[in-house]
Amino acid sequence: MTRAVTPTATIAAPAAPAAAAAYRLNFRPDIEGLRAVAILTVLGFHAGVPFFSGGYVGVDVFFVVSGFLITGLLLARVTAHGTFSLADFYARRARRILPAAGVTLAATATAAWLLLPPLARVDVAHDLIAAAANAANWRFVAAQTDYLAVQAEPSPVLHFWSLAVEEQFYLGWAPLVLLVAALARRWDRRALPGIAVAVGAVTAGSYALSLRWTAVSAPLAYLGSPSRAWQFGVGAAAALAAPYAARLLSGRGETWARAVLGWGGIAAIGWATAAFDGLTAYPGTAALVPTLGACAVVLAGHRADDRSPAGVEAGRLLATGPARTAGRLSYVWYLWHWPVLVLAEAALGELRWPARLALVLAAGIPAALTARLVERPLRFSLVVAARPRRGLAVGATAVAVPLAAALLLGSGAIRQLEAGGPAGPVPVGAAGGPWLLAEPGPDRQAGPVRPAPAQARRDFPADAGCEVPPEVTTSPACRYGTPGAADRIVLIGDSHAGQWFAAVDSLAKRRGWAVEVLVKQGCPLPRLTVRSPQLGRAYTECDTWRRHALARIATGPRPRLIVVASLNRYAADTRALARGWDSTLRPLVATGAPIVYLRDTPTFGRDVPTCMSGALNDWQRCAVARDAALPRDPLAEDLARGRRPGVSDVDLTPALCPPGPRCPAVREGILLYRDGSHLTDTAAAVLAPRLEHELESQGLLTG
Repeated sequence: MTRAVTPTATIAAPAAPAAAAAYRLNFRPDIEGLRAVAILTVLGFHAGVPFFSGGYVGVDVFFVVSGFLITGLLLARVTAHGTFSLADFYARRARRILPAAGVTLAATATAAWLLLPPLARVDVAHDLIAAAANAANWRFVAAQTDYLAVQAEPSPVLHFWSLAVEEQFYLGWAPLVLLVAALARRWDRRALPGIAVAVGAVTAGSYALSLRWTAVSAPLAYLGSPSRAWQFGVGAAAALAAPYAARLLSGRGETWARAVLGWGGIAAIGWATAAFDGLTAYPGTAALVPTLGACAVVLAGHRADDRSPAGVEAGRLLATGPARTAGRLSYVWYLWHWPVLVLAEAALGELRWPARLALVLAAGIPAALTARLVERPLRFSLVVAARPRRGLAVGATAVAVPLAAALLLGSGAIRQLEAGGPAGPVPVGAAGGPWLLAEPGPDRQAGPVRPAPAQARRDFPADAGCEVPPEVTTSPACRYGTPGAADRIVLIGDSHAGQWFAAVDSLAKRRGWAVEVLVKQGCPLPRLTVRSPQLGRAYTECDTWRRHALARIATGPRPRLIVVASLNRYAADTRALARGWDSTLRPLVATGAPIVYLRDTPTFGRDVPTCMSGALNDWQRCAVARDAALPRDPLAEDLARGRRPGVSDVDLTPALCPPGPRCPAVREGILLYRDGSHLTDTAAAVLAPRLEHELESQGLLTG
């Protein structure tokens, strides 16, 4: 989301565009309407409205508009006076952008305190600090490129990434333009050619970087300011080209030429909104469509005089009252809509798109109040505008208030979480039967849990470095268990195999064996073509890793046991899944080693520790419907029918989800999950005796 610090304006063409005549700023009602297009696409996308799957392109439109208006303002100053004041520039931005943002962040902190469980409040507090500091995009880059963090609940200030990108861009762009202007004065040259070179260099370099990052890291490309700067650059190029475009589009056939250009731009934005989705490699080359579309609309409406759009021009529709009203409100509406939606769903549960649409539209009410009571009074205050330091002071206050609110929110939540769980060693698990623990104690459904919710998120397997990230194609030499042992168990699969490390390591040590860990994040063990959310493209690294891992097992000494596990939700096509398992299991069976398939654990679809941090008085609040948690397992069904000789099946689901309509998050005081689907290491250790008993009963640990 992006906004200008000036009234919506146009750059009037001088009599001779090539001359360094002053750029004039005239009001552009059609640009207000273009902002309405941008905000409505974003609202439709976040609400999940049909045919708005690519509505995230609205942000790109805002970026182009911002680049056009802000660079136009700087050009007006440079051509009229040869320079401009950085202090005045940033003061204008501060009083335009920060007060409304500060109010929204402070209100979000208050709502989070009322509606969210303690662990979520800690997360939101960190997000608020990053948002207030205009660094939210980098916090979310770190979170979304971390495989272990991508299952977290959506942040109510996630949308502040775009404001951070914009402010980071102008932190460098305004000084660069000022430097070019200063050098031009010193060398007695015109500034515009130098500014044009700067625009071209920044735009081309950023676009090249965007293409590169889209290929290697989708979150970095999408959220990073260096890979988004080119869209502001396109807007800046439009500002430079505006006088020439006005002359080119004037004369006979002017209305139709402007209509074709303007409606073509609107069509490009609309097509991208309907055709793009979460699988589109973005920004990449795809971002050219809405970016150039927005640029076309801006240039189509540009005139050398104050005439309004006429005839069949797109600008005529954009300049209507309803469109301009939505456009004027677009910034604060953008600020409010996402926290309203996220916090409502946190309180009410997941909603269908009509209800989500009603919420984002209703967010216009607090947006209108914020605009009327905060944004516009400060933006147009003659007292505040009189001196740059007053505008900067307003901005500093608007940052300090949400920072203070975030610190209060986070510190209060941390105090609630400090109680922790029961002390002492991890209890021994039962080898069989209905109970999870060997000594279960009284049956209860409330109270402290082990590990405590705050610790559960960090309760990972003790196999540091063995679970390789998406970009890595070969597992390191990871051997645990008994040092120097000749015999070994191989644990192979994705992170749903890695979660069993504590249990496998325990039984290996009891027999004097080693454990070799071959685990890759998000990589299905069956041979399937999948997409990596972290990389934002086909997960070719997974295919390479799988080949290497299978070859390592085949060429090494025969293992005493091969333990196979994988997430059971990579493919809905059971035939493709069966072929994928055939391709993987065939070389493993050929080794002659016993093979056991550990059925997948229940999937909750939400962050369990976060839920439990607010449900210690009633554990059942975080339980999930059995049917949703345990989908069909085609491989387990084949094994039960004896269709895959050489492969055995172990099912520990009854210990995690006993018979009944719901799967619990906690059993006998043990918090079972560290996120929405992975076992805590504590739970895996508790299940070690049960796993060992199951393997022994099938004769898989003999010899």
